[in-house]
Amino acid sequence: MTDTTETPAVDAGEKQPRSVRVVLLALMIAMMLAMLDNMIIGTAMPTIVGELGGLEHLSWVVTAYTLATAASTPLWGKLGDMYGRKGTFLSSIVLFLIGSALSGMAQNMGELIGFRAVQGLGAGGLMVGVMAIIGDLIPPRERGKYQGMMAGVMALAMIGGPLVGGTITDNWGWRWAFYINLPLGAVALVAVSAVLHLPKKRSKARIDYLGAALLTVGITAIVLVTTWGGTEYAWGSARIMELIGIGVAALVGFVFWQTRAAEPVVPLHIFRSRNFTLMSVIGFITGFVMFGATLFLPLYQQSVQGASATNSGLLLLPMLGAMLVTSMVAGRVTTNTGKYKVFPVAGSALMIVGLYLLSTMDTGTSRLMSGVFMAVVGLGMGCLMQITMLVAQNSVEMKDMGVASSSTTLFRTLGSSFGVAIMGALFNNRVQDVMSERAGALGSKVTEQSAQLDAKSLKELPVLAREAYQHAVSAGTHSAFLLGAVVAVVALAAAVFVKEVPLRGAGPKEEGKPDAPAAQPPVVEAV
Repeated sequence: MTDTTETPAVDAGEKQPRSVRVVLLALMIAMMLAMLDNMIIGTAMPTIVGELGGLEHLSWVVTAYTLATAASTPLWGKLGDMYGRKGTFLSSIVLFLIGSALSGMAQNMGELIGFRAVQGLGAGGLMVGVMAIIGDLIPPRERGKYQGMMAGVMALAMIGGPLVGGTITDNWGWRWAFYINLPLGAVALVAVSAVLHLPKKRSKARIDYLGAALLTVGITAIVLVTTWGGTEYAWGSARIMELIGIGVAALVGFVFWQTRAAEPVVPLHIFRSRNFTLMSVIGFITGFVMFGATLFLPLYQQSVQGASATNSGLLLLPMLGAMLVTSMVAGRVTTNTGKYKVFPVAGSALMIVGLYLLSTMDTGTSRLMSGVFMAVVGLGMGCLMQITMLVAQNSVEMKDMGVASSSTTLFRTLGSSFGVAIMGALFNNRVQDVMSERAGALGSKVTEQSAQLDAKSLKELPVLAREAYQHAVSAGTHSAFLLGAVVAVVALAAAVFVKEVPLRGAGPKEEGKPDAPAAQPPVVEAV
């Protein structure tokens, strides 16, 4: 079905050739593009609305990007498996850059939303392409060394995104929040084109268009339910019920069709691996917790502790710093010992403890104490973020590396959508209730439009209403983080059942012993 030219695998246990290091740098740039974009745009949103208008459609600027990214993620993974990872990855970069350029040139809100969808389609292939190519280049046993690099990019994007977005918008204008992607993307495009040489594939199988359509409809319905539920529409409204019905029907149809398709978008046999299924569950929970935490922690620190909104990314430094350090340690230990089960178990336990500690914060909690609590959560996430992808990739054959990477990424993305929606709904309801209790009709009026107030609105409130709002936010974050701790118990239960299957790749060579042969060696050539 597929013609390939096999060449020797890169021995990652030895010093990496210069070309491989260049490719890894280019991959990290592409990964940063995918992660940084939404965080930069968030800061530029008020300026964009001021120039283009269309305030009522503002949420669609983010929703269109998120929808397109989630829907296209599994398709990019499958295309890479069928037609070769290099060409597919380069196509996703080009599509992302085209979407970025068009978004920067948008003249109205409708155009911006459409171009953001194009950008999101490309972004769906960036993260999957990075993970799958690393899976080809580096054996799983050696891949832990590069976890710190990936975690560092993630931390840099989360901390630097709001700062970079604010600086660019203030000095160059909001359009450069999109144009900044072009030079970075061009560097990644040139480096990958020139240095990365993977075997070409010519698959004779047809693309599973029906499966792709059913999956796209199902994912779109799920993301819209989690985005609109409790905000645009009430959870029990006819529109939300319709979307739930459409989503369930499409996903059931998708699963049924995947058992019959000649070349399924997501081969169901990969879920026969217990470890792969468990990593999908853990990835979903990690996304649920992580994005919920990054949403509510800055809100708590700005509203209750009086922190500046300008440096909102820096407020997450204790959590992201701990995540970076733990991820590097976990990677090194995994590479040196080949053991990894301890990290999902320890990471899940730390996440439960950290989220519970965050749920205890009130109006009197100091920044130091909240920083310690955040660090505990960061330690837990550092044990989980990259290990889930590593174990998932090690659980499938090389021919399914793309769909394994895309499926794991998709579960994490869906987890983040559910986390933001469910924790957000709980937070909003709790804030509304406490405001009504403490400030009566005034409290209800203050939060009738939104339970989240910006710094300017907060300063304009009467003292009574402001103090009531601070207590309300504390109560809201208590409920949200307590829910996160309960959900994280599922991740711990899944981690306990992980089976420690030896990682492919030799690991550190012992004195006097020959290199262990790598099962299913990656088919890759480095110049």
